[in-house]
Amino acid sequence: MDLRYDEEHERFRGEVREFLKGWPLQDDEAALSETEQIELFRSRAIERGYVYRDIPAEYGGGGQEPDVLKDHIVREEFSRAGAPGSSYLQGPAMLAPTLIEFGSEAQRRRFVPPTLREEIRWCQGYSEPGSGSDLASLQCSAVLEGGESDGEWVINGQKIWTSNAQEADWLFGLFRTEPDATKHKGISYLLVPLDQPGIEIRPLRQMTGGEDFNEVFFENARTAADCIVGQRGQGWQVSRATLKHERNLIANPNLMREHFDDLVELARRVLRNGRPAIEDPGVRQRLAEIECHVRTNETSNLRQLSAAHRGEELKCMLPMMMNKLYSTDSMQRLMKLAYELLGSDGLLAPREADLAGYARGEGPTGWVEQWIFSLGPAIAGGATNIQLNIIGERGYGLPRDLRPTS
Repeated sequence: MDLRYDEEHERFRGEVREFLKGWPLQDDEAALSETEQIELFRSRAIERGYVYRDIPAEYGGGGQEPDVLKDHIVREEFSRAGAPGSSYLQGPAMLAPTLIEFGSEAQRRRFVPPTLREEIRWCQGYSEPGSGSDLASLQCSAVLEGGESDGEWVINGQKIWTSNAQEADWLFGLFRTEPDATKHKGISYLLVPLDQPGIEIRPLRQMTGGEDFNEVFFENARTAADCIVGQRGQGWQVSRATLKHERNLIANPNLMREHFDDLVELARRVLRNGRPAIEDPGVRQRLAEIECHVRTNETSNLRQLSAAHRGEELKCMLPMMMNKLYSTDSMQRLMKLAYELLGSDGLLAPREADLAGYARGEGPTGWVEQWIFSLGPAIAGGATNIQLNIIGERGYGLPRDLRPTS
């Protein structure tokens, strides 16, 4: 296996590294607020074609030709430099590429540029109280009043586990628009403004103390008829594209590597039997096992990268699902050891200051929050049991589960 890059890509890596010398910002620009610094640097990175590379320039992206190796180099180098690259928020990371693939020209021009600039904040409306793993059974309805060009969708029902809904301006989600169709074919993908009568958002307080998740209630809420992405009844297919991007976020190997480096640093700081924990043979064994998982995840992502570079996109689908499944398990192992290293400090409840980010390296309660949070991604982006079924059926040719005939 030869994982070396050719001269063109190594030259490109050098250009990226040279650009990244501009982060952190210096002189007068360093006096700007953190948000202003990120916006300024990211705008320069977009102009250079490093950020949102595959989004055309007319929609506010980098406007570069597809090149999976250059994409990978950018992610590696930006992560190594700790520089703000493409945002991991739901709008830029999940909705924008979905609109590029399935949206109308008007939707792309209206929504993609301000979404990339984070001027419009988004949340995802998928799960319902009775429709989680079996998402296609959702019942939240949307009925079209008027024509397809000048009418409105009238929405009634409920969504749950809606991340960051209380901070969002718009929701992208799935709604039943064809009640007489079979469950997968009766769903449409709609964009819904949240600041309107008929929508109530109730935060759900988690055991970490945070309120990232929400219930969203719709009572005759409305959105324009042209806020449908794709065709009526095509929502299930459109949502698969969004889920693909969500799973890629969850399985991000750079993020896992960063957390592992933080774990090693934690093992150097905390004491066990009066000595740094990293000197304990049992701890070293656990760290070695976890790094094997981290490196396996990195190697699997490189395999996926190689297939994509060769244009073998279909070969990427199964590894993508397996990476998501494997990475969530590995992250739990990592955070469990961190929690155990805390000792009695692990009994401290997360502080409010730790709940806004993931509090990397910001004290024991930040690690407690991360350990609790690490249990969640096994459900997000497709629950583990559903992922195992898909891998078994599509990857290994196992017989499908029995399904009702009507």
